[in-house]
Amino acid sequence: MPNGTRGALVRRISGLPGGPLDVAWLPADPTRLPFGRIRLSWEPAAPAGWTVHAHLYLATAEVLLARWPAAPDDWPDLIRPTLYEVTGLCHALTYATDALNLSNRLAET
Repeated sequence: MPNGTRGALVRRISGLPGGPLDVAWLPADPTRLPFGRIRLSWEPAAPAGWTVHAHLYLATAEVLLARWPAAPDDWPDLIRPTLYEVTGLCHALTYATDALNLSNRLAET
């Protein structure tokens, strides 16, 4: 990671093996991200590979989603299925919440 960054924000995830995993660098100052966004960070692992952390932003907190110790150099392919599924789940929860809110508003009128 470049100096002055806190990690990488996952912007787009392909469900296909070897598909794109697009990220944007996050500044070092803590910034609250919206629900369902994922921040990645990584560091060299001993004796080889990388220790990768994925943090998931929820409505009120940031939680450790997963940790991959000593992941090989092709770690984006290793973590892609987990990130893809969690992102899909967050989208589904957002749609369900919106539908419930709409239903409640319609019931009140």
